[in-house]
Amino acid sequence: MSNPQWTDAAAESDIPDDDVIGREVEGREVALYKTRGEIYATDNICSHGQAELCDGFLEGYEIECPMHQGRFDIRNGQPACAPVTEAIRSYPVKIEGGRVFLALG
Repeated sequence: MSNPQWTDAAAESDIPDDDVIGREVEGREVALYKTRGEIYATDNICSHGQAELCDGFLEGYEIECPMHQGRFDIRNGQPACAPVTEAIRSYPVKIEGGRVFLALG
């Protein structure tokens, strides 16, 4: 397995505790979350209603879509409740020098 290519997505300080922000990273809309001291990343667009998840409500490890209140687990992108049935993509994250890097490949 090859080494992932890491892409700079944001400053760690840009992501508020227990919140989510949206960013465009290499042409992809991603959501960056900080909860319980850890940072996670997923696609920013809900697989059900095409809403931006960065406009949703983060509670623990779940993001609630602002359109139909479906929820995803931000650790792996899996649906957590109806009406969501299709997962979103999650991305590996690493922090270096106060910057958040994602493996998008």
